[in-house]
Amino acid sequence: VFDRLARGIKAVGDSVKAESGKEFMLDSKYGYIHSCPTNLGTGMRASVHVDLPGYTKEGLKILQDRCEELHLQPRGTRGESGGQTGATYDISNKHRLGYSEVQ
Repeated sequence: VFDRLARGIKAVGDSVKAESGKEFMLDSKYGYIHSCPTNLGTGMRASVHVDLPGYTKEGLKILQDRCEELHLQPRGTRGESGGQTGATYDISNKHRLGYSEVQ
């Protein structure tokens, strides 16, 4: 999966350079600079949609607290501000700024 992602990023970068003559901004410590500061670093957000009916029943605050302990971020299946549908949540890594692919 990472290899396919890297090839895709390179293809987009090559296309941008061919059309505009410009390259993506790359910082040696923080990685590629994006318009959204939460995507600094690897820019990688690994997520999974998972059904969590127990957390839906108990309340979102309990799920958020548990995810915080695990350095994860719960979202609704409609994105950051789109809300949640049923018992399905989008769970992803929380930390991206300054972290490598291995961390």
